[in-house]
Amino acid sequence: MTAALHLQQVKKRFGNVHALRGVDLAVPRGSVFALIGPNGAGKTTLFGLCCGYLQADAGRVDVLGGPPDPVRLKGKLAALPQDALLGRDITVREHLVFLARLQGLAADVADREAARVLGLVDLADLATRRAGTLSHGQIKRVGVAQAFLGEPELILLDEPTAGLDPRNAHDLRNLIRDQRGQRTIVVSSHNLQELEAICDEAAFIEKGATLEAGAVAALTRKDGEIHVVLAPGPEPLDALRARVPAKTITWDPAQRTLRVQFEPTPQRVAEDVIAEVLRELLSAGARISAVGKGRSLEQRYLEQTT
Repeated sequence: MTAALHLQQVKKRFGNVHALRGVDLAVPRGSVFALIGPNGAGKTTLFGLCCGYLQADAGRVDVLGGPPDPVRLKGKLAALPQDALLGRDITVREHLVFLARLQGLAADVADREAARVLGLVDLADLATRRAGTLSHGQIKRVGVAQAFLGEPELILLDEPTAGLDPRNAHDLRNLIRDQRGQRTIVVSSHNLQELEAICDEAAFIEKGATLEAGAVAALTRKDGEIHVVLAPGPEPLDALRARVPAKTITWDPAQRTLRVQFEPTPQRVAEDVIAEVLRELLSAGARISAVGKGRSLEQRYLEQTT
């Protein structure tokens, strides 16, 4: 699968501040990609480079098969800044129509697009409201709506669900998830549980450099590790190690969590290992509280950055 966004050893400095020290990314076309890192990691700078607003000091930035030229990317690339602002004295529809016209859409097409994207974020009834009268959450949703104007190939979303109530955040996650395969979406967020639910690829960014990147299933080891939480009672670890083939079997007594790492094959997947482990544990009288595959994206990020 070709990359919609490809960065190689990208560096950017502002005076004495190294915002990016060597970022490598390959975002597959049609994927929902998570960009994960703390404040100051360089995510906003990276978005600025991809949009063509900033120029890298070193390295290569390839966006949709070419350099990040705003003219070339007009109508193909859209972005939602974290603190996007609206014109307070114009209506929501006027704001979106104006942005659609800047993309080169005809007036009638721009008006239809404004109505369409407001429907995507469930704000059709606020089309004639002045932006200055909207709540923070409503402004955020209008910002998300503008990123979908014209159905761009690549969308960059910076903290899209920050400040949204649970229902609207849930609906927006579904909207993003439904775009998989239709366009490429890169999402930057501190909500790692949310990213794990909607993204199929991810990258950890720390101090302006890429720590690790790849498919979420691979990063979280869902194909090669299972865990079992035991209730107070027997801990038949020796029997388990003797009878279940695995690379490692570790026990965390504080969390009462058993972790089994194994080499997956077409004939032995995670569900098979779960069955083997549970069979041995139950036959030895162990009491099971929870079972799962891999580690959470948050756990993997903390492991990488500790």
